[in-house]
Amino acid sequence: MASLHSAPPRNHAEIVQAVVASPAALGRAGFAASWRRSLVHHKLDPGKPRPLERLSTPEMRARRESTGLLVEIAGPVLDRLARAACDAGCAVFLSDAEGWVLDERMRDGDKIDFHASNLAAGSDWSEGAEGTNGIGTCLAEGRPVTVWRDQHFRATNTGLTCMGAPVYGALGELAGVIDVSSARADMTEGYARLVALTVQDAAQRIESDLFRASFEGARILSTGSGESAPQGVMLLALDRDDLVIGATRAARRHLGLEDGQIGRLPANDLFDAGRRAGRSALDEAQRAEMARALARTGGNVSAAARDLGIGRATFYRKAKALGLTV
Repeated sequence: MASLHSAPPRNHAEIVQAVVASPAALGRAGFAASWRRSLVHHKLDPGKPRPLERLSTPEMRARRESTGLLVEIAGPVLDRLARAACDAGCAVFLSDAEGWVLDERMRDGDKIDFHASNLAAGSDWSEGAEGTNGIGTCLAEGRPVTVWRDQHFRATNTGLTCMGAPVYGALGELAGVIDVSSARADMTEGYARLVALTVQDAAQRIESDLFRASFEGARILSTGSGESAPQGVMLLALDRDDLVIGATRAARRHLGLEDGQIGRLPANDLFDAGRRAGRSALDEAQRAEMARALARTGGNVSAAARDLGIGRATFYRKAKALGLTV
């Protein structure tokens, strides 16, 4: 008589290999494409642990310096995110565009778990090193990801839940990833979704702050539906002649801006004319920006002009032309 017992369950490595080998499974599994890249392209073994390797102190310093303002600008945002995340047993990480972890925030009592998984400053969490994970897959696919436990490629990482969001630089380039990871077994999917949204907000805040710092002295305009639009951070940097000298990734996409136009295109050319009272969309954006500057400074015209990087007389002239009462 045949045995009534079912076959023993397969281990994680066997499941990964079976999914990658099955065209039907590749179409269904959420991270099957990443698993395939990890196994076929990067030639990683899902059942083999990776040696714990970290950058040396000089290597770490050089890599952090190579990111320009990213680490400095991200620091306060990481601190704010960590105040909430670390209380829940999570850790906060910042990586560069190649997946190297540049900075971390976690409680001392949680370091054993995360550092034992090689999730620490100085480690490589690109897809080419660790397979599917919240940092590497976020970079590979250029989108926010939540990698839930056994969605990780390596069996040694299946105790983690990782929520990553891309950070874009001042030139629209992919600059790095903000990741919040949990090693807790009681992490729920609902809480993970909430954390993922918070991580995306933090990534957009870093992008916005990085853009403003990179174009210090320029006038910064919010475009589209604002800085925190669903499409991403929507900002333009304008010089005194209203030439567009900088644009965030989302603004470039929304307005159809190409690299060759930066520094040569008058901002007015980006917007359709014919808004109310004959004013263009650029006029409306400038009027709104001036009104916000006045509100921030309590109606002080001199302070508002300094905030926008223009002279007091220019502020009055523009305000009159735009119908703004000062």
